[in-house]
Amino acid sequence: MLENRQEYFYNIGVSYKKADAKTRGKFSLSKENQIALLELSKVKGYTGVFILSTCNRTEISGFAERPCQLIELLCEFSEGTIDEFSRVSNVYKDQEAINQLFRIGTGLESQILGDYEIVSQLKQSFKLAKAVKTTNAYLERLINSVLQASKRVKNETKLSSGTTSVSYAAVQYIIKNLPDYNSKNILVFGLGKMGKHTCKNLAEYTQNKSVCLINRTEEKATRFIEEHASIRKSVIENLSEEIEKADVLIVSTGAIRPTITKKHIDKNKELLILDLSMPENVARDVTDFKGVSIINVDELSKVTDETLAIRLQEVPLAESIIETHKKEFKSWLNHRRFTPTITALKISLENIKNDEIKFQKKKINNFDEYQAEILTSRIIQKITTQFVKHLKDEETSVSESLQVINKVFQH
Repeated sequence: MLENRQEYFYNIGVSYKKADAKTRGKFSLSKENQIALLELSKVKGYTGVFILSTCNRTEISGFAERPCQLIELLCEFSEGTIDEFSRVSNVYKDQEAINQLFRIGTGLESQILGDYEIVSQLKQSFKLAKAVKTTNAYLERLINSVLQASKRVKNETKLSSGTTSVSYAAVQYIIKNLPDYNSKNILVFGLGKMGKHTCKNLAEYTQNKSVCLINRTEEKATRFIEEHASIRKSVIENLSEEIEKADVLIVSTGAIRPTITKKHIDKNKELLILDLSMPENVARDVTDFKGVSIINVDELSKVTDETLAIRLQEVPLAESIIETHKKEFKSWLNHRRFTPTITALKISLENIKNDEIKFQKKKINNFDEYQAEILTSRIIQKITTQFVKHLKDEETSVSESLQVINKVFQH
């Protein structure tokens, strides 16, 4: 039984709130490392574990006896140390961990408030954990509740009004900082989700017809430009050549090491680089060249517009929706935890009742079995109701109470 093992539900990790892009990069987990971490969590006997690793955060949620068990897993598969983690981390337990997932899933914890790119990332993360078989009924129900709350917040509030994301902010940065942005040569390197959104935002918010796309897997780029005819495709072999032509380079590759280094850039080149990758995929020393400047995700996230003021007003409404879904989840959780013990308690009390009625029937002449049945059944109902009230009380230690009930009534 979960309670007897004294396991707790934890959410541990780092995010943009305390860790800069460089530190977050150290703790980011590639898909291969996520799978390896999940596999090891199974071996170690941790249950209900899943990982969320994005450009803004890397978090592990799951059951363990102590949070350090999950922290050690994160440090084993990333380049971050426990010492670094302790300086910039968040560790949430039980109700706080549940609340953190609700806030993440509804865009309240996004670096740009209301950014819903996190929802598809959350779904993908859970899908991966399910494929590796590290999920359980608790986590499944919780993530479903989070996604239901997220859908309602998106439909019933203006928390995501306007289009605001890192990829949107990248295009807004270009518009605000380059006077002749429509005539500039823009090179997009990498066609992950961020790269696709950037290309689409360039098409929607600018009239620039000089956008070139390079992706390491050429077929993906070919398929993409079939639907976006205004974008020109080039190949990875021509990367340095295309950078030489470019005024702006947008990097959204998903590599562990820098994909753009000094060797790709001429030292006399004037170039604005927007690095949307996490960890950063542009080597920092390229700024040794006088004409090269780099803007990373943290700087891009400062690019805000008037929609954020509207979004802030919507936060209380979003939080009230979250509370509704949290209560529903807690109710399901309580029912799931209490029901087996309360059922066992009822059976024990029924057995005591039946034994006592049999005894009194032999002892008392004209014993009214019918009245005794009604009276004792009502007493049993009142006793079990009191136990349920006790277990639902916020101050109650549920695990200790269930242990006492089991000990007293289940021999």
